[in-house]
Amino acid sequence: MKLTKLAAYFAAATMLVACGSDDDDDNDGYTNTQVQNVLNTNADIALAAYEDSVETAKALQKALADFKADKTEANLEAAKKAWLVSREPYGQTEVYRFRNSPIDSTNYKDEDGPEGDINAWPLGEALIDYVKVNSTDFGDDQIGVTAHEAGDDLPAEIDVNNAAGNNIIETTSITINEALISNTATADDEHDVIAGYHAIEFLLWGQDLNTTNQAATDGTDRDEAVNTGVMGGQRPLSDFTTDANADRRHQYLEVAAAKLVADLEQVRDGWKEGADYRKAFTTINSDADANQRLTEILTGMGTLSEGELAGERMQIAYVGNSQEDEHSCFSDNTHRDVVLNALGVANSYYGEYKGYDSNLDGNVDNTTRAVNGYGFDDYLADTNRDALNTSVKAALKVTETGYNKIDDEARNNNRPFDVLIMDANRNSANPVYQTIIALNAQSVEIQKVATELGLGEVVDEEASECNTQDPNSDC
Repeated sequence: MKLTKLAAYFAAATMLVACGSDDDDDNDGYTNTQVQNVLNTNADIALAAYEDSVETAKALQKALADFKADKTEANLEAAKKAWLVSREPYGQTEVYRFRNSPIDSTNYKDEDGPEGDINAWPLGEALIDYVKVNSTDFGDDQIGVTAHEAGDDLPAEIDVNNAAGNNIIETTSITINEALISNTATADDEHDVIAGYHAIEFLLWGQDLNTTNQAATDGTDRDEAVNTGVMGGQRPLSDFTTDANADRRHQYLEVAAAKLVADLEQVRDGWKEGADYRKAFTTINSDADANQRLTEILTGMGTLSEGELAGERMQIAYVGNSQEDEHSCFSDNTHRDVVLNALGVANSYYGEYKGYDSNLDGNVDNTTRAVNGYGFDDYLADTNRDALNTSVKAALKVTETGYNKIDDEARNNNRPFDVLIMDANRNSANPVYQTIIALNAQSVEIQKVATELGLGEVVDEEASECNTQDPNSDC
């Protein structure tokens, strides 16, 4: 969703009537405590979740440094675990996108935030390092790079015919530094992504080439190119020890991790007390200000629910049986992306952030920065909108049931997301199918909140081309 359209939403919101406030449009003594509480809590959650994201990214950075210093299988696994933990708080921050917050826009006008460097996908893996290619499962749709800014030492386009040897790791004339990997997500199709979480993920795991019996596949049958017992790709330790380009992979990881930490710190700092963005977001002098801020929050919740998560992140992969389109395909961690993104929407509604899972057992155990504040549920209750509050909570509960099933399939039944999207498993009982529909229904309830408060449209129909009411339909 382009921010130019967001700006139009928010401009319209400022012209709408007050949302049950103590009306005062003269910038003098605006006293809607309830709206102020919603905004303050929303900002507190953002700061807490981004603080945890920075903390876990720094832990990942240290794990990668330890691995570089002592190149053992144990330290490779420790680095992988640190990456997985780093996703736990970050996944809950995704609801702060699509709404002009510092991750996407630092000045309420331009799409100049660092999101593309932090979490863009699908990855341009063939631009980074060697890949398995063929004309079927790992063809140009998966590994093709149509444009990039990684320098003249690489072909302008990379496909199955020229991928071998034409990547950053193997082209030793290319210097791996921050300037290089900052040239990411610049192509129209964003197949040139080389920075952020997923670049690190690819270098640690490599492509997921496992079959149902854990043997490597040649990719001629996509339904067998899935993992059912071990986690994701199986890049050999020798890539980081005896391989001719081992040092360059460590260098890439070092640079990518440092940039990830710096980018996350930039976003976090925008939410700190006294920061320009936070002051602008939490200062309301009129009903128009209040309407705009509430619209921003609900736009993030509605757009992530329907267009981005249900459509772009789930249905495209589901209907196309496309491993490349699942969010964390190298690590087989897509089930957690779904859980955490959906949880972030609920966090904004309930005004709470419980923390994150630091040992990957499925339970939140790091509660250092937990927030329990004033959410939309409180606001609707205090303004006598109990029926609407009840229906929103019911929709969120159905979504929770769905994503918990997806999580359970991956954790306990050896059926991670790439198994669930296989042709043979696509039916209405599939929890991916059910969660897509639940997220669509949830977005309808979020829109009802906006409509009730006189805020206009907050779920962009153009955020995805998927019809998320019918998960089997093409996007």
